[in-house]
Amino acid sequence: MNKDLFSEHSQRYQQARPQYSTEILDAILAYVPEHTLAWDCGAGSGQFTQLLAPHFAQVLATDLSKQQLQHAPCFANVRYLQATAEHSSLPSTSVDLVCVAQAIHWFDFAAFYAEVKRVLKPNGVIAVIGYGLMQLQDAEVQQALHQLYFETLKGYWDSERQYIDEHYQTIPFPFQELAVPALALNYTWSSTQLLQYLGTWSGLQHYQRTQPHDPLYDLRQLLAVKHDPILKLSFPVLLRVGRQEPV
Repeated sequence: MNKDLFSEHSQRYQQARPQYSTEILDAILAYVPEHTLAWDCGAGSGQFTQLLAPHFAQVLATDLSKQQLQHAPCFANVRYLQATAEHSSLPSTSVDLVCVAQAIHWFDFAAFYAEVKRVLKPNGVIAVIGYGLMQLQDAEVQQALHQLYFETLKGYWDSERQYIDEHYQTIPFPFQELAVPALALNYTWSSTQLLQYLGTWSGLQHYQRTQPHDPLYDLRQLLAVKHDPILKLSFPVLLRVGRQEPV
């Protein structure tokens, strides 16, 4: 069973979430022998789909949220489909690469992996991609972020968030695991960009539905004192790549 937590704020999600790097894709494609068909599952508004499009003859991008898919970029070789992770509608043994970017923690692992094993070719590859909690160079802002994430929003995160905190190392992964490099997404953001990104957090949205207090108030005050600082920050990349096990 998939959770749909992002339809309501689909445009904000598309605009504010970090973009994936070509280094992530290169690390994955090094193990993919054929580039006929890729399935981007939990594609959202196409952040990772747009990287796949130039490298495959065809890409299927699926998501539970129709609203998210409506904000995805158009490509001649990409088909967008509203679908759950467990039912892709793809033929068996037809897919060269299955990708899941910042979404697998919401999935029913057993049902999703059964679908992956059904659709992957014998040498097909699955890549699970994500990014962890950001780290900022500014120590004061980092402390305020830590306070927000671990204290203010404590109890408001869905239980599945633990898999991201554990860098996807505790999710089941029934595939032949392949070596990948340590990667990070590095950005220079304005305070506005930071606040817009934090507004996409599901834990923050849960808090706002039940509490009158603005959970970003202290951080806004700190950023105002700093007079719209330029913030250097980094997201650790979470990446696991596996190959379809021989039958």
